[in-house]
Amino acid sequence: MVVARLAAEAEEAGWHGVFVWDHLRWREPVRQVADPWITLAAIATATERLRFGPMVTPLARRRPAKVARETATLDRLGDGRLTLGVGLGSDRFAAELSATGEELDDRRRGQMLDEALEILTAAWSGRPVHHPSRHYTVDGISFLPRPVQRPGVPVWAAGLPGNVKPLRRAARHDGFVPVNLEHPDQLADVVTTISGLRRPRTTSYDIAVPLPPGADPGPYAKAGATWWLAEFAPETVSLDQVRGVLHDGPVDIDIDIDIERIR
Repeated sequence: MVVARLAAEAEEAGWHGVFVWDHLRWREPVRQVADPWITLAAIATATERLRFGPMVTPLARRRPAKVARETATLDRLGDGRLTLGVGLGSDRFAAELSATGEELDDRRRGQMLDEALEILTAAWSGRPVHHPSRHYTVDGISFLPRPVQRPGVPVWAAGLPGNVKPLRRAARHDGFVPVNLEHPDQLADVVTTISGLRRPRTTSYDIAVPLPPGADPGPYAKAGATWWLAEFAPETVSLDQVRGVLHDGPVDIDIDIDIERIR
């Protein structure tokens, strides 16, 4: 598979992670879309050090019990390298929610997302999961074997910087992926808000910023970003473009970052 070979090349060039989008279809002219979970399995077996994961999966359109099995299996397959990116999803991406009869109300999808995350957290513990809720039921199932990572797979939650609900959700987990970020000052405000919401602040925390290839991640790192995600436009991307960015290697940022600000 081409993506697995690209992941191996990225690892050799010094990149720290490879992440894939989770869509059923995309806008024209894109017609061929791979399944992200099978693609991630190929990446896991083709690499040894890279982190990998969906960035992001619209969790409300997936069954959390199945995702619990998939994430635990992928994490073991990759020896503890999976990061689970989650978000609400949107029907503006080729109307894939309405075309498949999924929930269109943002508020209800947010509730489904939070309930699914509760189920995943319980499932990764290895203990029997008892979760009767409004949208999902899991009654007495143990999801074994557990993921390699403890207490479970790291979760990065996506959201708009100006919306407090995604920030609260992200603060309960391990990272935040800002959507439609316009400038580093926005990110600095996000970092401050999430830092204030996190209780306790005893573990490290990731802020993963998607930027076009060639963009300068320095100002974002100074504002608190811990990851820069080189994001390619599906409508125009080419294999040569991806390989060129990969072989150039990640940007070496030589600045002092206030780590305590995001712990």
